Amino acid sequence: MIKEMLSFIRKSPVCFFVIENVKNRLEEEGYVELPSSEWELVPGGRYYMTRNGSSLIAFRVPKETPKGFVISASHSDSPCLRIRDHAELAGPYIRLESERYGGMINASWVDRPLSVAGRVLVRTANGLKSVLVDLKKDSAVIPNLAIHLQRGMNDALKYDPARDLVALYAEKESAGSFSEEIARAAGVTKEEIVSTDLYLYNNQPGTVWGPKGEFASGPRLDDQACVFACTEGFLLARDTDRIPVLCVFDNEEIGSSTKQGAASDFLPRMLKMISESLYLSPAQHLGLLDNSWMLSCDNGHAKHPSHPEAADTNEAPVLNGGIVIKHSPRYATDAVSSAIFSEICARAGVPVQHYSNRPDIAGGGTLGLIADLDTPVYTVDIGMAQLAMHSAFETMGSRDADYFITAMKAAYESRVDFRGTAIRF
Repeated sequence: MIKEMLSFIRKSPVCFFVIENVKNRLEEEGYVELPSSEWELVPGGRYYMTRNGSSLIAFRVPKETPKGFVISASHSDSPCLRIRDHAELAGPYIRLESERYGGMINASWVDRPLSVAGRVLVRTANGLKSVLVDLKKDSAVIPNLAIHLQRGMNDALKYDPARDLVALYAEKESAGSFSEEIARAAGVTKEEIVSTDLYLYNNQPGTVWGPKGEFASGPRLDDQACVFACTEGFLLARDTDRIPVLCVFDNEEIGSSTKQGAASDFLPRMLKMISESLYLSPAQHLGLLDNSWMLSCDNGHAKHPSHPEAADTNEAPVLNGGIVIKHSPRYATDAVSSAIFSEICARAGVPVQHYSNRPDIAGGGTLGLIADLDTPVYTVDIGMAQLAMHSAFETMGSRDADYFITAMKAAYESRVDFRGTAIRF
């Protein structure tokens, strides 16, 4: 499935397209979009809801009496450059002013073809309308200053975002052309555009490479690889007496504290509304949560071939080594959730490996730990091993995509039961 995964990523330059493509995939399988309230759910029904056009939650209603939720959470955003509303900088050339979004590796964005995608809010006779736009072509580049003009650049180069990460767009005679080009892509006039959420993105397609096709490289593997694999596993899974829930949140790269992020009320509200629509009491809803668990899905660091010293001694995953279970005080994984997921993978024939930060290197937070605050269920942090996380072009093992889809399918089909003296499957 690695080529299908790269194709999905190619069609998903920014978060809004991620959600649009997941929606299209769900609707192909008979899922229908729900209104914000007054649901009428039926056994066997397939549903989804979006928020802000950049987050999505989908679920199925079992035909049996539900006994819990099985939840996956991944994220639609990736580190990139967000274009300012009034982006054009005049001078000898037309340049596009932007700001860094997330913890990007600055140098990886320089001297490579960039395009522009996002959404625009358009004035219509009936009010404001959101329109997705993607230029789908090489549209800009951030040029390095030549080594002849900064002789020490290979020793220590620090990029100034306000100067060194400004994209070259056009000749000075083309002033005003950027807004015109965006308007054409949206099918409107530039006067009809009220505001924008636009981003520069790496326009290079992903590729499978290596003597046996063992590696895959491309933009936005973190975290669109997990979005794709979670969606496919969710759709492939057979129905059980659990309610399968697929979550794709936005803004993980900037802390998740937005109305569409994992720290919002989106997930707990959805779960509560599901229970209420199935005529379950508040106490019964809490009973479902007590018998539920979550898979927080975000890629993890592989041991670097040239920098093994940056990895932990015993818990350092490798590409194509299987799914990574991530351990840290800043992750949601504990002995219970790790054991559950390990057991499910063992039964499904999927290899697992473990990741911990080196003790003197702090890692980042995860969706799981954030979502757990308002959805207190056992949670395991997992992902695919990759190199160059947060680069504009990342690398992973091509076999790990199939491992992940198989494991997600098995997790959604599991009947983990926390009631009683032992955890049963």
